[in-house]
Amino acid sequence: MFVPCFTAAPGAAVRDDSSLLICDLTQSYSPAGGGGISTYLREKRDYVLNYTPHQLLQIVPGPEDRVTINGRHIFAEVGAKPVRGSPNYRFILRTDAVRALLAHYRPDIVESLCPWVLPWTAIRHRRDYPQTALVAGYRTDFPNAHVHRVVEAKAGRLVAGFMRMLAYGYAEITYREFDRVYTLSEDAQATLARKTITRTDVMPLGVDTHLFSPARRDPQYRTSLGFTGNGPLLVYAGRIDNEKRADRLVEMFRLLPADLGAKMVMIGDGKLRDRLAQDAADLPIAFPGFERDRAGLARALASSDIYVSAMADETFGISVLEAQASGLPVVGVASGAMPDRVPPGLGLLGPVDDPGAMAANVTRLWRDGAELVGARARAMAVERYGWDRTFERLFGTIYPQALARAHERLEEEGARIFRRRRRADGGVIDYARPRNGTGRTTEPPGSIARP
Repeated sequence: MFVPCFTAAPGAAVRDDSSLLICDLTQSYSPAGGGGISTYLREKRDYVLNYTPHQLLQIVPGPEDRVTINGRHIFAEVGAKPVRGSPNYRFILRTDAVRALLAHYRPDIVESLCPWVLPWTAIRHRRDYPQTALVAGYRTDFPNAHVHRVVEAKAGRLVAGFMRMLAYGYAEITYREFDRVYTLSEDAQATLARKTITRTDVMPLGVDTHLFSPARRDPQYRTSLGFTGNGPLLVYAGRIDNEKRADRLVEMFRLLPADLGAKMVMIGDGKLRDRLAQDAADLPIAFPGFERDRAGLARALASSDIYVSAMADETFGISVLEAQASGLPVVGVASGAMPDRVPPGLGLLGPVDDPGAMAANVTRLWRDGAELVGARARAMAVERYGWDRTFERLFGTIYPQALARAHERLEEEGARIFRRRRRADGGVIDYARPRNGTGRTTEPPGSIARP
């Protein structure tokens, strides 16, 4: 098998056979693109290093093959080309490089965080190392969000419906292979149940309520954007692309009454950013780009007045929760996970793809008292959500269930082999189960492997 040559950045490899080696595997990572999975990877790394004895291997796309080891954290970038139209993201096609990393480190648990290509890379790895437990995060209802929406725009509703059916078939075949699957909402769990995927859990994500807080409000933020006046400052933070329906926000803004004095800031990058900035050149809308500094994002949210989102296929909505933790009410759409994030009293939701209804909700919310609604949203975020709860469920419930299922698989496979061989020759054989966690190293494959 081809083994790529990985370049290692300085760091100390740590091996502790009493701990688990856990691997995160995803296409949906960008150091400059934001996104829920990038946030999750960062928060999970901090949790593992601060609160567990485990080791964490995170495999993501990058500009070149490179492994960075920092104690118990191994960050492996697999060289991949940028996604056309979304240059902040890359897509791994070199599954041989991923397989080489997995075979070298032999993680006890592989957690797959996106639906395309890499889940089957993990499944094929498990066929070679059957003691590996596989966990999948069903984080996006991709047959709707990625397949149906895109195909409908290009080929019409009939073809889009057929392609969505095929995508759900792919999901069914893929996620049945995993020892455990978690969703971010009960609705998504019910969707998988209809596809007879039943080894599932619901794992809500979290928010850092210390970082995202009304205390981060900066009276000078509005001025720094070039805005004046006392009207509401609307804010959106996320990818500025078709999936997020970012163009609906500009359409909505045009329909706001002039006497409201509203301004808007759209924080993020994406394929629609340049076009929307040109289309909105006559409007008080700022496009500052992606905010790399999390404290800077917290400042922007806390210094705004209303969070707006037109995303119809949100499966959880970390950005919404971060806005709520910052003390903002939300105006969104009654679809996907948005009703779960924004129950009555915490904002206003309207129909999908209805900029007029969204503009009316912004106006109503501001005139009825957005600050009080934002205070209730903050209280909800503090009471119900926190990354500690997320990872306590992951490490305390989901991972143990996956490991138990992996053990059952090994026993079932051993019994099948025993029966098959006994039928073949009438004799009795011994089935030696592979030992979990043996043979691992913490050196990257290729140029820096120990002799």
